[in-house]
Amino acid sequence: MLTPLGLLLSFAVPVLGVYVSVSCPRGKQCQRALLSGNDILLHCDSPGAHWHYYLAHGTRPSNLSSVSNTEITPEGSLLLREPLHSQTGVYCCLNRNGTQVAQYEIDFQDVTRLHVTHKDLGQQPLQNETLFLGGKELIFTRWEPWQDCNRCEEPGERKRLGYCYIEEPLEEPTPCWLYLGEVKLWSSRLRPEMQVEACTAQCADGEPLGVGYITFDNFQLNQESESVWLSCPLGSIYRPVIWEADETPLTWQRQLSGKAINTQLDLATGGRQLQIFQPAVYRCFVQQELMAQFNPRPSPEALQAQKEWDEAQLQEAGGASRRKAGSVLTGLKLVLLAGTVLALAGLLLRFCRPSRGRRRDWVVLVK
Repeated sequence: MLTPLGLLLSFAVPVLGVYVSVSCPRGKQCQRALLSGNDILLHCDSPGAHWHYYLAHGTRPSNLSSVSNTEITPEGSLLLREPLHSQTGVYCCLNRNGTQVAQYEIDFQDVTRLHVTHKDLGQQPLQNETLFLGGKELIFTRWEPWQDCNRCEEPGERKRLGYCYIEEPLEEPTPCWLYLGEVKLWSSRLRPEMQVEACTAQCADGEPLGVGYITFDNFQLNQESESVWLSCPLGSIYRPVIWEADETPLTWQRQLSGKAINTQLDLATGGRQLQIFQPAVYRCFVQQELMAQFNPRPSPEALQAQKEWDEAQLQEAGGASRRKAGSVLTGLKLVLLAGTVLALAGLLLRFCRPSRGRRRDWVVLVK
């Protein structure tokens, strides 16, 4: 169920072509490994198209119009929101005439089993292993290119995704669950990977995502769990994402070394979601572009403390005003007294001192 904050996010960021998309040349068949739980757009340039879906190695197609987490765009592409591992299979795009325009064989590898390592911590990716299903099959990780650094002009991090592949001798490698189909096999080696390393990069004038950032005010920690999940608009495990708490970067290195206390980057979304345990001003960036700022709602205790402080300030200001008024009144009294004294002294001088131009006989009495 979506939280109120999640609902706000879903309305605040409409579908504007911002989903990570996968393309296939027209009329071709393309095979890809992707991750479950992360939105993806399968491109098909055929307005009014409809899609069929086959389970891996299945023969009966299913119509996707009744599948709740799928949506066909007006341009004909297929959007899968948080696809399931069980939705691994073949996706066919057909135009209005029923002619196949594109076909995707997609292995949605289970993101809950993602193996995450950091090169700067000396953590090692998975090693190759050999299966014996009927020959000598090799299990290995096929790595995608490194994503861009998530910060520029300052130390940042970058990540790359790796997918599980199986290769038979003299055959092309195949994503693991497309290869296995309905074969029930468990191995700790059958899992996707994500690797992270430190990076620095120059700030470049790249193509912006085309949306302004959003400010969310008054998020509050859940009273039961004492935490809340924040979600970065347009963030994706397939894109560079970074969070800041009060302008301090939240890094994978700190989390994977066990030093992160008040926050937790979500592994399954590549850091698109952040679990927080302490109020702060949180900001998230996607492809080095500010996407959202989350301002905390003060706790009742903090509001009460602020109210008491404001009242104390008002009382102190009132006392200071009264003291100031008393001081002014005392000063006025002193000024009036001084004026009266000076006036009396002037009168005495006027009567006791001889006027100019008039002579007067003085008599000195000596006894």
